[in-house]
Amino acid sequence: MATDVRGPLSVPSGPPPSPAPPVPQEDESLWGRVTTPRTLLSRALSVPLALGFTVFLPLFVAVQPGAGAHDAAFWLQLALTMYAGARLSAMVLTSRRKLLQGSFWLFVYMAMGVAPLAQAVLGQVPTPVVGPRSDLTWAIALVFLGCCAFDVGVLLARHRPAGRAGGSQKEPRPVMAHRRRLQLLTVFAFLASGAFIVKLGGPAVFFSSRQEIIAGIQEAGVSNGDGQAGQAFLRGFGTVPALLALLLYTRWLVTSTYARRKVSVILTWAALALLNLVVNNPVSNPRYWFLTVLFALLFAVFPVSAAMYRVALSMAVVVALLVFPFADRFRYDEKNYKPVETTSFLEPMALKDYDQIGMFANTITFAESGPGHFYGRQFAGSVLFAVPRSVWPGKPRDTGVMVGQWMGTVNTNLSSPIWAELWIDFGPLGMGAGLLGMGYASARVDRRYARRATRRTPPGSLISVVVPLVAGYSFILLRGPLLQASGRVAIAALCLALVATYRTDASTTLR
Repeated sequence: MATDVRGPLSVPSGPPPSPAPPVPQEDESLWGRVTTPRTLLSRALSVPLALGFTVFLPLFVAVQPGAGAHDAAFWLQLALTMYAGARLSAMVLTSRRKLLQGSFWLFVYMAMGVAPLAQAVLGQVPTPVVGPRSDLTWAIALVFLGCCAFDVGVLLARHRPAGRAGGSQKEPRPVMAHRRRLQLLTVFAFLASGAFIVKLGGPAVFFSSRQEIIAGIQEAGVSNGDGQAGQAFLRGFGTVPALLALLLYTRWLVTSTYARRKVSVILTWAALALLNLVVNNPVSNPRYWFLTVLFALLFAVFPVSAAMYRVALSMAVVVALLVFPFADRFRYDEKNYKPVETTSFLEPMALKDYDQIGMFANTITFAESGPGHFYGRQFAGSVLFAVPRSVWPGKPRDTGVMVGQWMGTVNTNLSSPIWAELWIDFGPLGMGAGLLGMGYASARVDRRYARRATRRTPPGSLISVVVPLVAGYSFILLRGPLLQASGRVAIAALCLALVATYRTDASTTLR
C-alpha cells in the first residue's frame, strides 16, 4: 500500500472535520444584516442621530435665553439630559427591538431631561417648587442615580444561567391565547364598554371633552368624594377589555392567512375597532392613555419591523416636543379651554404637564418637613387599590395628591414619578434597588420578546401583545402616581389570565 504523502495544500482524506459550533441566533441575525442596504443606511444615520439626541438638542435648549440660574441644578440637569439622550440613541440604533427599555429612556429623555432643562433655562415651572433649591438639586441627582441603577440591572441581565447559555435547559413553554376564551373576552368587552357608554349618556359624550366625561361619571354616582375606586373600575372595565380584545384580533389578522379568510374574524375585528373608536379615542381619554393605545396597536400591526421600531422612538421625540404640549385641546369644553400662546418652543414644556422633576423635589421637601419615609405604606395602597376607604379608613392617598394638598395647590392631579414613589417609601437605597430591578426585568423581557416576536411566532402568542401594551402603559407607570395607574393594570391582568393557556393544540389556539 502506497504511503499517502500530503503537502501543505493537499486536500485531507478521511472523515470530514467536526463543524464549528453554530453562532447564536442573536449574533447570526446581527451579522446577517451587516451588508444590507438598511444596515448601511442605519450606519449613515447613527452618528447624526446620536449627536442630535445627546449633544445638539440639549445644548440648543441650554443656550436659549431665559431667566434661569446656571447653578449646580442646571448643570446636573444638562448632564442627565445628555446621558438619557445617549441611552435613547442606543435603543434606537440597537440590532434588536427593546420595547421596554426604549420606552423607559424615551420617557426619561423627554419628561426628566429635555423638558426640565427647558424649565431650568426659562426659570419657569408648571408646578411650583416650594422647597429650597438644594432639594431640586438632590431630586435631579436621585433621578440620575436611578437611571444608572437601571443600566446596572440591564448589565446584570446579560449574565444568563450556565445551563441556558449552553442550551441544556429547555425553553419555557409559550403562553398562548385560548380561542374560546378570547371570544368570551370579546363578549365581555362589548358588555362592559356598552355599560360604560350607557352610564355616561351615549356615544356622543365621548367626543365632547374629558371634562364632560368626568361630569358624567360624577352624575352616575360612582365617584364619591375622595374615593376614586368606583371611577377607576368604571373607566378601566370600559376601556381595557375592549383594547386587549382588539390587540389580540389585530395580531391574529396580521399574522394568520386563515384569519384573513374568516368573515367572522374580520367582522369581529371591525366591531372592536368601532368600539375602541368610541371608548379609547383621544378626545375622551388622557394623552398618556391614548399614547398607550397607539403604541400597542403600532407593534400589533408591525410585530417584526425593526424599521418601525426605530421610527416610533425617533418620531416620539418630535411628537413630545411639538405636539404633546398642545394635545390637551379636548381636556376642557369650549368655555373653559384657553389656547396656549407662546413665543418660544420651550415655553409649552414649562407651562404644561412635564412637572416630574419638580414634583420629585416637592416630595423630598414634604418628607423632610415631618412625615419622613413611609416604608411601603404608599406601595401597599397602590397594590390594594380596590379596597374601599369605608373598609380601610386609613388607606393612603395618591402620592401626588398627598403632596399637592400639603402644598396647598388647587389642582391636585399632579404627577409622582416612579423615582418619587420608591424614594418616599424606601429611601435612596430602596429607590436604587427598585430601579435596578426594573432594568433587570426589562432587559430579560425584551430579550424574550425579541426571540419570540418573529414571523414564525404563532398568532396566539401573548407575549407579542403584552409587551407592546406594557411598553405603552409604562409612560403612565413612570409618570405616576402608582395608585391611579394600578386599576387598569389589575383589570388587564385579569383579562390576560382569562385568555392565557399553555395548550398548543389546534382546537384551542389561534391559527
